[in-house]
Amino acid sequence: MVSLVSLLLQIIVTAIVVSPSLWLAGRVIVGGKKAKFTDAIMIVVLGVLAGAVVGYFIPGILAAIVQLVVWLWLVKRFFDASWGQAIAVAIIAVIVFIVVSIVLGLLIGVALFAIF
Repeated sequence: MVSLVSLLLQIIVTAIVVSPSLWLAGRVIVGGKKAKFTDAIMIVVLGVLAGAVVGYFIPGILAAIVQLVVWLWLVKRFFDASWGQAIAVAIIAVIVFIVVSIVLGLLIGVALFAIF
């Protein structure tokens, strides 16, 4: 059972971490006029909420599939995109997130190595 506090923390952390990648990917695929940063935040907030609800009621791999479709539908709806564009936004967002995570990890590692 997910507590309200943990759900709120998950929404906040996920919005901070995922929204920039989603927004950048949206700007690349559908353009700046359709992909607004506030829309990216709303996609993340609603996606996390929907994921919590789906995960509570539907078990296993089926929940993951439903959550994926919900996230893609949110991208399609908020970024005014086609299904193909929504899939492309999702793929590029994951790639951007991975690259940024690696770069930040390396920078933090170098900084810590320099300090100690």
